[in-house]
Amino acid sequence: MEERPAGAGARGDAGGLVSPAGDGGEPVSGETEWRLHVDPTRCIGSGICAGVAPRHFVLADGLSRPVAERIAADESVLDAAESCPVEAIVVSEVESLRRIAPEG
Repeated sequence: MEERPAGAGARGDAGGLVSPAGDGGEPVSGETEWRLHVDPTRCIGSGICAGVAPRHFVLADGLSRPVAERIAADESVLDAAESCPVEAIVVSEVESLRRIAPEG
């Protein structure tokens, strides 16, 4: 698998090297663990997140929810958070609680 330095079209806040986008669901290298949260009061159920990162988000009762709250770092969830039209998805580092996405 080819790797490229962060910043060369990859997300630099992943901290290091990332795998090529592939299907958009390949994990970011390293041992970083992230926490996913979908705010049910903001979610409008657009389904973009489930389309961008289907291994990590599902629609249930018209709203998005993470398949698992804690995941190995994965660039596809960053894309999902940045694509959410109402910024209902928050991705943060498990250990430091630092917010990774959405940027802003």
